[in-house]
Amino acid sequence: MKGTELFVKALQKEGIDFLFAYPGGYAIDIFDELYKQDSIQVILPRHEQGLVHAADGYARATGRTGVCLVTSGPGATNLVTGIATANYDSVPLVCFTGQVPTSLIGNDAFQEVDIVGITRSICKYAVTVRKREDLGRIIKEAFYIANTGKKGPVVVDLPKDIMLEEGDDLYPKEVKIRSYKPSKGVHIGQLKKANSLLSQAKKPLFLMGGGVNISGANEEAKKLAELTQVPVITTIMGKGALPTNHELYIGNVGMHGCYAANHAISECDLLFSIGTRFNDRITGKIDEFAKNAKIVHIDIDAASISRNIQVDIPIVADAKEAMTALLKHARPCDTKDWLEEVRGWEKEQPLGMRKDKGITPQKIIECMNEELKKAVVVTDVGQHQMWVTQYLEMDENKKLLTSGGLGTMGYGLPAAIGAKFGYPDTPVICVSGDGGVQMNIQELATATAYGLPVILCIFNNSYLGMVRQWQQLFYGKRYSSTCTRRRKSCSATCKGPGEQCPKYQPDFVKLAESYEAYGMRIEKEEDIKKAFEFAKEHTDAPTILEFMIDSDELVLPMVQGGQALDCMILDC
Repeated sequence: MKGTELFVKALQKEGIDFLFAYPGGYAIDIFDELYKQDSIQVILPRHEQGLVHAADGYARATGRTGVCLVTSGPGATNLVTGIATANYDSVPLVCFTGQVPTSLIGNDAFQEVDIVGITRSICKYAVTVRKREDLGRIIKEAFYIANTGKKGPVVVDLPKDIMLEEGDDLYPKEVKIRSYKPSKGVHIGQLKKANSLLSQAKKPLFLMGGGVNISGANEEAKKLAELTQVPVITTIMGKGALPTNHELYIGNVGMHGCYAANHAISECDLLFSIGTRFNDRITGKIDEFAKNAKIVHIDIDAASISRNIQVDIPIVADAKEAMTALLKHARPCDTKDWLEEVRGWEKEQPLGMRKDKGITPQKIIECMNEELKKAVVVTDVGQHQMWVTQYLEMDENKKLLTSGGLGTMGYGLPAAIGAKFGYPDTPVICVSGDGGVQMNIQELATATAYGLPVILCIFNNSYLGMVRQWQQLFYGKRYSSTCTRRRKSCSATCKGPGEQCPKYQPDFVKLAESYEAYGMRIEKEEDIKKAFEFAKEHTDAPTILEFMIDSDELVLPMVQGGQALDCMILDC
């Protein structure tokens, strides 16, 4: 059996339904073999970066492994941003790259790059197959590594001669890697110590991160909160760990967290953190973070514990396993007074935007909540991403996919396409900005080609909004390189939009039509609902809904970098 045949057999054994792939010279033999089978659907995108984000979206939406295949050189390097995106957010991907024949490796051959060296620091594991007899074992190990412990991307580099060489047809059933032993189970002694602190605390607080959603521990999270009567706050990646309408859910914490959540973390006496790595967008000024609290930290990755925040009780475990075990020991806590204090902060500064400004992001997202009770919601990166995490209602019928750790603009549309392959019968909606959407807008062609009715909502404020917000608040309104309407004829010291501004390009409605998709521009509040009804009518192709947003809309509250979480900008 040739290496190409074993490759296809391996994917079939792993139960792979979709392979996101783009052909090229050093992968052409693999594509030729894929042509001979019909159990794996090969999805052709319009760019390799779109391809890896689509595989990522498929993996996040379904919980299965995303698989992609590209050629060598630029095909491989175009995966780099997507690999790093998946690595930050613990997404299981197996990325196969074509490579020049082994005899040419190191000779600067045409389209040769050391993709293993390039990606080693941004994935769980990267390897070049050097011997035909190792091919089956390495592919099996790649899927195992991607899906165990702290999940993440694996890169497998496939030299052309290895893939054409004949060898055995064996694909291993089991994996034995002496140097890789992912953590399993929960240290009961540490868990009991944590539970003891929980039972004694007067102001306990659960902080739930992306690890809760990744492990599928949402039901356990709900049971634990209800049993203990401890309020819950989430990171952006943890949004949905508890239904957003639950009486114990307070909101997101961090740079754009809500007033009550940020105050709660500053005033609690026990912070019980599950499945988050305490990055700087969550902690604010480290010396002031949860300064009155003992900290329990449950995380599947031992390297994440006490790396950014020193904790009192570390527990290395999967979120679901840990909460399942904790439910056997936990008891109701006396949190009545604490909950009243937290609710007081909610009433003092409720999350919301002005109601008298016509179209606002809040109104759009609230309409989305009403019109799409069941959906996969995907965001790009920027202001619109923060608004979605603030106002989107989440329960067991909704999933939220977003690039949290790397903050990758251009992620949204291709990830939504990947999610739609995983959930063909569920509405998939992508929320993007006019800046980020153009980074991978070519994937509209992919959605049209496969008849995917993805709804693409573009919040068009004619700016790279998040950077503009910083420029407005902290840089004297010097809008350097953030206006997307800017032309050569514009003033060098422009302070904002006006009648003199040139027309926005492109016309997204006409662009949609050029891709044989549907498009609608929304400029009035009363047309928001009509827009979603328009999109739901079209089930054979994607729809662009372009919402014209005021350039001055800000994401608030906001904690300036390096400040304590309770030092929030609430109004401007």
